Amino acid sequence: MHPVIAKAPTAGAEADSYAVTAEFYDILQAAEDERRVRRLYGRSVAKARRGVLDIGAGTGRVTLMSLAESRADVHAVEPARAMRSSLMTRLSALPARQRERVTVHPHALNEAPLYAVADVAVCHNTVACLSPAARHALWPAIGAALAPGGSLFLHLPPARLPARNVLRVLPRQRVGAHTYGGRIVMSRAGDRIRTCVDYWVRSVEGVLREHTETFWMWPASRSALLGDLAQHGFVPLPGHDDPEVLAVALHAPPRPTVCPHNLRPESS
Repeated sequence: MHPVIAKAPTAGAEADSYAVTAEFYDILQAAEDERRVRRLYGRSVAKARRGVLDIGAGTGRVTLMSLAESRADVHAVEPARAMRSSLMTRLSALPARQRERVTVHPHALNEAPLYAVADVAVCHNTVACLSPAARHALWPAIGAALAPGGSLFLHLPPARLPARNVLRVLPRQRVGAHTYGGRIVMSRAGDRIRTCVDYWVRSVEGVLREHTETFWMWPASRSALLGDLAQHGFVPLPGHDDPEVLAVALHAPPRPTVCPHNLRPESS
């Protein structure tokens, strides 16, 4: 489990709660996340033929990787305006032929009219920030957006509440005369995890700016998520045992048996 939460929730009304993180995410976290995304999903995304669904696209790491690794169309679902603005800026720099393969959906997946548009779905660094009710609304929406037999790769949330505070210091980055940095602190708060992200910008004279943004996370075990997804037709995908990702497939209903003409029973 890694405690970086910089994705928009995929349920509920659009909000600008990621306005601070959107400014700092790319410079402080995106390079590491790009490597993680390619490692976790690259091979599976490369097999997409119908389309790739990026749930909680953020600033576009999975979306851009999908464009590079596959030839399929990409549907990027991102309800947060601040994160979506960074995504659109990144897409605008792509060649036209690549850009034409991406559709950006500015609302939650359960509010998007997407039906059987993809055979691979990726939900990276997003589910942890969804309440149990929001997750239950997400599963059938994914089932509708996936073609039967399609695969879902779900970045797992923390399995349990932290016993003590968890601190992660973000690597400092230099931009001209300024240095950017930050830290993430996860702590237990009832049945949730409070994730406070502190950002700062410094010059040789001292601190120029400081910002804090707080996110809430709901833990869930792999087995609990499997149980929830099973109720919506998802089954475990064999051969995928990465501890960070839950891989499931949308069970395809059996095709009706058609009796060949020369094997039809004779009428009496």
